[in-house]
Amino acid sequence: MSNQKQKLYKYRGSHNTNMLPSDPSGLLDESFPKETLVFIDANFLSKLSNHFGKKKYLIYDLFKFSYNLAKKQKLNCRQIFYYTAPPFQSEKPTKEEEIRKDGYDRLKKKEIIVQEGRCQRLKIDGNLVYKQKAVDILMAMDLMRVPLKFPKIKKIILIASDSDFVPVVKSLEEEGIKAILYTYYEKKRDTNFSRSNHLIKSVHKYVLLKKEDFDDAPLNKIIEGELNEK
Repeated sequence: MSNQKQKLYKYRGSHNTNMLPSDPSGLLDESFPKETLVFIDANFLSKLSNHFGKKKYLIYDLFKFSYNLAKKQKLNCRQIFYYTAPPFQSEKPTKEEEIRKDGYDRLKKKEIIVQEGRCQRLKIDGNLVYKQKAVDILMAMDLMRVPLKFPKIKKIILIASDSDFVPVVKSLEEEGIKAILYTYYEKKRDTNFSRSNHLIKSVHKYVLLKKEDFDDAPLNKIIEGELNEK
């Protein structure tokens, strides 16, 4: 009788094409990609792009960039959240302002959830400086909603460098959600990218971003050509 059951077990296992990678009982194993959410601090990523491009912003596909980072962690990107402020526009926008606005509008048309703060223009020592306002608060609020809105998500990806996110990261950990941080810092003095030990110590894991991460996410040539024409 036991031999019959054993043969029946093998027969079912070999013909069940709907079974996901798992053990013979049908339980999903750890090798199967789990879903994640990607939260991006646009100001940080933009500054890093300019740094890697040596004072010239890199052109890359934000979708591919995010999905590639998730894939490296053996995760499947379910949704991208992008936190920014609309580009500043003068009453009579300059050509540069128009180009920035056009690129921003293109981003909003994609399947990315764009959360907007506001852009403030300041004049410091004769130079115009642009500051984002209320962006970090929007990001923290959405992170806090993850357990409620996405109960099956157990790992999130955070692309940032601000230690202000430490409290929410710790709160998520208490809810059983681990944060993987993609960030960047330099050990040399007088750098624009200092290390946030507080943030790094609070996350489950952190990874330093590289220029290759941008290079591995090329923008569609047609779109890139349209941008260059302007």
